[in-house]
Amino acid sequence: MTVVRVGGADPYDVVIGADVLGDLPRLVGRRARIVAVVHGEGLAALAEPVREALEKAGYTALPMPVPDGEAAKEAGVLAGLWSRFAAAGMTRTDVVVGVGGGATTDLAGFAAASFLRGVRAVLVPTTLLGMVDAAVGGKTGINIPEGKNLVGAFHPPAGVLCDLATLATMPREDYISGLAEVIKAGFIADPVILDLVAADPAGAARPDGPHTSELVERAVRVKADVVASDLKESGLREILNYGHTLAHAIERAEDYRFRHGHAVAVGMVYAAELAVLAGRLDPSVRDRHRDVLASVGLPTSYAAAAWPDLRDAMTIDKKSRGATLRFVVLDALAEPGRLEGPDEDLLRTAYERVAR
Repeated sequence: MTVVRVGGADPYDVVIGADVLGDLPRLVGRRARIVAVVHGEGLAALAEPVREALEKAGYTALPMPVPDGEAAKEAGVLAGLWSRFAAAGMTRTDVVVGVGGGATTDLAGFAAASFLRGVRAVLVPTTLLGMVDAAVGGKTGINIPEGKNLVGAFHPPAGVLCDLATLATMPREDYISGLAEVIKAGFIADPVILDLVAADPAGAARPDGPHTSELVERAVRVKADVVASDLKESGLREILNYGHTLAHAIERAEDYRFRHGHAVAVGMVYAAELAVLAGRLDPSVRDRHRDVLASVGLPTSYAAAAWPDLRDAMTIDKKSRGATLRFVVLDALAEPGRLEGPDEDLLRTAYERVAR
């Protein structure tokens, strides 16, 4: 078991290891009486051991299933959780535990942030994407028709429990999708991640690979270091959005049926092309994007005809300032920067290089 401490005004632990549910009561704390266990409907088998561990520790643990995937991140689902919390008699000392992928932990975190103006949340991500991205950092939120994660709150969890044993239950394509966020951490901050993936792509692409624990730990440490310095995305934290401007546009165009990690993979290649065209990045680093991502089965291109819709969707990006688009780009490996207000021809040409 490894414990990564996330610093800042509200520090918390991220516990990483196999079969680590025994540490859950410590993260929940002694003051809680009722624990709402929010989980995807399809994850009842993974949520039940969580409920049992909490009941054994003396809490009243109440399962609260929600729709699977992005369907959970809707205002109606959120309002339903508020009602269930109130009906259960939850108070400010009680706790929400979110069990599932990134969509479920985003929802559970926002429900905790907004109920009674804020109760504690402990997150138990069961996917690779949830462990290395969604559950760490305190970003919570839901989607609206106009865009992804446009409504939410910064609400650091009281703890995160990453039980690596749950990764074995993931469909292969979902696991590979989560690798995009791991690889992103390698490009923006920790190139050792890229070396580990390149040395054994087949091993990196499966949950029982020889470096799974190290890849998860390194990606979590990258995010922990960034969010400890910048919780509310006022500056440094923006680097975690590398590849996400185009990625979110793709997800919106696909009505959120396109895997997040797949979209981020394409978005990173696009950001690398932008940086090369802007004279800021050596083409060899762009080529490394394509090589590493493709080696584990992640996409590096998207439909050519989609550009007009994607360009419109990119205007609704949280990094934008007024009408000015802002991209996270690399000036070199592990040296992220910003590209503000790029010329329309540059945007289009970069996309032509990733189009198929």
